[in-house]
Amino acid sequence: MGSLLYRPKSFFLLLVFFLFSVQMISAQEQLPASSEQYTLGPGDVLDVMVYGEPEISQTVFVRIDGRISLPLAGDVAAAGLTPAALAEMITEKLKQFLEDPNVTVVLSESRSKAYYVLGQVEDPGEYPISRPVTVIQAIAQAGGFLEWAKKDRIMIVSGPDKPEQISYFNYDKFLGGDAKAKNLVLQPGDTVIVP
Repeated sequence: MGSLLYRPKSFFLLLVFFLFSVQMISAQEQLPASSEQYTLGPGDVLDVMVYGEPEISQTVFVRIDGRISLPLAGDVAAAGLTPAALAEMITEKLKQFLEDPNVTVVLSESRSKAYYVLGQVEDPGEYPISRPVTVIQAIAQAGGFLEWAKKDRIMIVSGPDKPEQISYFNYDKFLGGDAKAKNLVLQPGDTVIVP
């Protein structure tokens, strides 16, 4: 009774783990070059560290207007920059007050980039993108399919940054080895709908 054959959820998670390891290489190849460096956005949590200046070093949120606030530096535009570029910008602002400031910016939590899973899954909702995520991985993250899920008509709705586009994913064909059933890498704002 304790074998994987009698535990569908355990079997599903094992299958997803296997598919994840097989698909990781192809997922990396599908990523656009711009995703190699994380660009900050509203909601991200940053650790800004200024060496030797604990009163300036802080954990900050990127506000909805895309800015952060720091002592001496004031408001700094962060959205659209990489952590390294933001560190350079803060360094330039602090040079007015400090001699040779050494600034490091570390992404503590990625909250600006997320995808959504809706419909016939165990735990629908919003999920952060901290690494490349494929459709199958997104469904696994959402706890897997519910009993009556229509696995052959999974919809992927593109995020607001792209022209409205809907693509379909057939889970059963993908498991059967159909090369046309692509396990797409999700982009920020994409929504996976399992009918």
